[in-house]
Amino acid sequence: MDLPKFNETFIPILEVLSDGEIITGRELIKKVEERFYSHLPDDLLSEVTKSGERLLENRIAWGKSYLKKGGLVHYPQRGHVQITAKGKEAKAENLSLEQVHSNVITFYEPEKSVNSPTSVISTSSPQDLIDSGIEQIELSVKNELLEKLKTVDPYSFEKIILILLKKMGYGDFIETSKSRDGGIDGIINEDQLGLEKIYIQAKRYAENKVREPDIRNFIGAMSGDTSKGIFVTTSDFDENAQKKARDAHHTIILVNGAKLVELMHKYNIGVQVKSYYEVKVLDNDFFESEDL
Repeated sequence: MDLPKFNETFIPILEVLSDGEIITGRELIKKVEERFYSHLPDDLLSEVTKSGERLLENRIAWGKSYLKKGGLVHYPQRGHVQITAKGKEAKAENLSLEQVHSNVITFYEPEKSVNSPTSVISTSSPQDLIDSGIEQIELSVKNELLEKLKTVDPYSFEKIILILLKKMGYGDFIETSKSRDGGIDGIINEDQLGLEKIYIQAKRYAENKVREPDIRNFIGAMSGDTSKGIFVTTSDFDENAQKKARDAHHTIILVNGAKLVELMHKYNIGVQVKSYYEVKVLDNDFFESEDL
């Protein structure tokens, strides 16, 4: 089960507008979602684009835009939409999704590519293509970041983890002695006032997974003034290590390499913003201004 592609919203949009009434764009999106997609799981319905807009609403909006380009709907007044005679004909003839898609999509013919089949591109809205491109860039950066972490000095790696937690909103941190830290690489305050402490263990592994004895030693090294710990690694945790953490009386959070670079990317630790891109939309207020 997945969200509909933008072109898969064509027929639902025409169905909602089939009575010929003029409704607002927001009302159209609401009716299409309620009538055709309300059965979808909440996790799908809550998906968002890279800019934070609900993905389903974005795709219905793009579907409406493409139907307008194809002449099947029009905008009789600002912010409103209505089916056209051409749209009514398509609805009356009960055209298939493929037929409606072929009718609407002719103005948008992207170049064919070996790596980008037309079937994939033609069912992706411009927003989908933007998000897909950003995801590919993010994935590449995260992979590079993880490889870099595996090569840094172990003490520097521990410091990176403490800096990350500080950026995430935790309080001040203390680096423990490197000669006899008893399995604890750092202590960080859970809050800015230092009311509770969290012990940190960081293991920079290239390939080996963290095992159960590592978790057991970490728990044993935690003193009586805390019951919370975070164990971070550039690799992963084997099944026994995960079970030990789950069954512990302490609260032990495990952060593997994939989760670590996800957090570092989110909080801009070890990465920097290279470019910003602006996406502009039509300003209807400008054209309706009394100054024109």
